[in-house]
Amino acid sequence: MKNTVGIIGCGWLGLPLAKSLIQDGYHLRGSTTNNSKLSILAEEGIMSYLIILGQGGIKGPIKEFLDGLDVLIVNVPPRLRGNNIENYVLKMKFFHDEIGKSSVKKILFVSSTSVYGDAEGEVTEDSSPMPVTESGKQLLEVEKIFQKDKSIQTTIIRFGGLIGPKRHPVTMLSGKKNLSNGNDPVNLIHLNDCIHLIKSVIENKWWDQIFNGVYPEHPLKKDYYSQMADKNKLPRPQYLNSESNKSGKIIISRNFLNKNIRFYTEINE
Repeated sequence: MKNTVGIIGCGWLGLPLAKSLIQDGYHLRGSTTNNSKLSILAEEGIMSYLIILGQGGIKGPIKEFLDGLDVLIVNVPPRLRGNNIENYVLKMKFFHDEIGKSSVKKILFVSSTSVYGDAEGEVTEDSSPMPVTESGKQLLEVEKIFQKDKSIQTTIIRFGGLIGPKRHPVTMLSGKKNLSNGNDPVNLIHLNDCIHLIKSVIENKWWDQIFNGVYPEHPLKKDYYSQMADKNKLPRPQYLNSESNKSGKIIISRNFLNKNIRFYTEINE
């Protein structure tokens, strides 16, 4: 009999992940911060909960959500853009405290390659994180909170730039001029592979590990985004011709590749 999986954050990644896990026979609980989405989750066979993690505490039936889960997937990114600046670390500490009161013992924490900052050259899971953005710094701190808790087994997946339905960086870059990082490599991953990698961790019980989740091809940004702009009939972004002394970073998903995990969806699809 398949286990019960809980996903905190059934958004762009969490909802299709939940649907895929249900197809594989798992029992799913999912949370949303939007009351209107409860019925959407329920229609997909997901036991839905309205839960809001905040820097002042948690609103919603968090104890009921966590009770009896075999695996908890934490898919809550920092919200640090525009006017919605928050203390991500503080709100995740509240969440971690609630997990400690529950029977949850296995956690998959969705993180980001932003924790590697401005590193250059090949970056693997053994590379030292050196975040420079506030988002990257807070993510790394939260990673450590879960890793230091020896009462639970936490696996971390650091995804590269997420692409897929209605989400691609080229839409924001289209038509922009004088971009200076055209010779940097891209580090992207498609939604389909995100789901595949998360399911691989659960199915193979790869706990207390860190994985990078990035597609193993890294074309230069100026080439890739020009190609994707043409494909989507958008104005190309314009990059400066000057060569940079920086080599950029190429993030290698070494720990997945060492386990013979394949990536199925090319980033130019």
